[in-house]
Amino acid sequence: MSRAKGNIAEDRAVAFLYDDGFSIIERNFYSRFGEIDVIAAKDEVLHFVEVKSGEDYELAIQNITPSKLSKFIKTAQVYMKKNSFDGDFQIDALVVTPTSIELVKNITF
Repeated sequence: MSRAKGNIAEDRAVAFLYDDGFSIIERNFYSRFGEIDVIAAKDEVLHFVEVKSGEDYELAIQNITPSKLSKFIKTAQVYMKKNSFDGDFQIDALVVTPTSIELVKNITF
């Protein structure tokens, strides 16, 4: 997917989260392990959100592999250490298709 399409999906994702009551803390946080697309907060929980887009849900969600999730978690740990965060958090995925947006909460493998 092109970076332009990825940016559009991320913009839609951020708008969705904002409309759902999330506060957007940061976008595109990088560490040596990888990137977190969106860091948001809601109800005193920090959410690390991986945005995936595709023509349909299945095509998008299958791109979250165990290896990708492992790197994502390491990057979240870097963020929490860098920001001295010691509270509740979860790893979420936001799947963006041309016709829908679905938040998948607390993903694990």
